[in-house]
Amino acid sequence: MPTSDYPSSVPVGVDTSRASIARVYDAFLNGKDNFEVDREVLARVQSVAPQATDLAWANRDFLIRVCRFLTRSAGIEQFLDLGSGLPTAENTHQVVQRINPDARVMYVDNDPMVLAHGRALLAENDKATIATCDIFQPLEVLKNESVLEHLDFTRPVALLQVGTLHHYLGADAPTLMQTYIDALPAGSFVVISHFFDPQDPREPELSELAANMEDKFIHSPMGSGRFRTRDEIQAMFGDLEMIDPGLVLCDDWWQDGPRMRMLSAVRHCIVGGVGHKP
Repeated sequence: MPTSDYPSSVPVGVDTSRASIARVYDAFLNGKDNFEVDREVLARVQSVAPQATDLAWANRDFLIRVCRFLTRSAGIEQFLDLGSGLPTAENTHQVVQRINPDARVMYVDNDPMVLAHGRALLAENDKATIATCDIFQPLEVLKNESVLEHLDFTRPVALLQVGTLHHYLGADAPTLMQTYIDALPAGSFVVISHFFDPQDPREPELSELAANMEDKFIHSPMGSGRFRTRDEIQAMFGDLEMIDPGLVLCDDWWQDGPRMRMLSAVRHCIVGGVGHKP
């Protein structure tokens, strides 16, 4: 898988002249660990979608609800979080260890700034750690010594690709994910959230919005951000059994309480789901 398929994930050091996926995500969440070039990506997307930050908030809220479900309801005790991002509020380990203090979390990233933040954040947590790998090279991750030491692949694992795969621009994302799925033991779960092109003939303006946001992402200093169709995203789960309600808008995946206001158009452009390996 050539690095040109995901230009913004190439390790570049902490380069303030080039946007990074993690720092742009941080900017979308109104964080402080980003630079002007990262905020430029946000500004470009906001020029066609003023509520663009809703993409990041819908994604983060989905992650939190899924982690609670996997820990409390599914009894998962091991998490492989691919492309962990910067330490914004409510990271995976914070959510799951609040429920089960013995839950183990393995973060994987190759952004130098993420690695520095992650190591500092996890310095006193012996059940959560971070490894340096390219998440779009599954065999590199699955053979990594730290990953194999920290997680027991004879027991169920929750693999998280939350807000990551839309930065892989190649056509073989289902093949990439199948490599991960094949390596997981029975009883494991796979979580994916992804930018979404609704392709709903009743609301053509949503596909137009998705196309405009994709154009701004891809032609920004970050260079990635693909809005795929439902079928394209569903294919990344392979033959896994989808947990109800399936692949849906991130905000519709077991929302917390009744919805008191309508979703923005932007929130109709990101979906998420959880698959189970029997």
